[in-house]
Amino acid sequence: MKVVKLEDILGTERDVHAENGNWVSRRLILKKDNMGYSVHDTVIKAGTETHIWYQNHLEAVYCIEGDGEVETLKDGKIHKITPGTLYALDENDEHLLRGGKEDMRVVCVFNPPISGKEVHDENGVYPVDED
Repeated sequence: MKVVKLEDILGTERDVHAENGNWVSRRLILKKDNMGYSVHDTVIKAGTETHIWYQNHLEAVYCIEGDGEVETLKDGKIHKITPGTLYALDENDEHLLRGGKEDMRVVCVFNPPISGKEVHDENGVYPVDED
C-alpha cells in the first residue's frame, strides 16, 4: 500500500512549478509507483491562461477549490470550472485553461502516467516517456 501526504511532496522534486508561473503541480503518484496512471494536486493561478494539448496522454481534472474555465479549441466551447466539476480530455483535446478570480485547485489523473518532471513544450504537450 502507498500513502502519500501532500505536505511531504511540497518543496521536493515532485513539487513542479511552471516557468511562466501559471501553475504548480504536486505529483502524488508517478509512473515509477507502478499504478498505471499518475495523480497530481495542481493549482492554476488566478488570471492566467495556459495552452495545453496532451497529444500523448488522456487526463481527467476534478476541481476542489477556486474557479476557472477551459476552452476546447476545435469548437471554441468554454466550460466554467467550479468546485465539484470534472472535465475529461478524452480525445486529447487541445485547450486553453484559464484561472479565474481566485486560484483554482484541481486533482488531475493522467493515463499513461507521467514520470514527474514534465512541463509543457511550446505546443502545450507533455513528451512521451519512453522508459
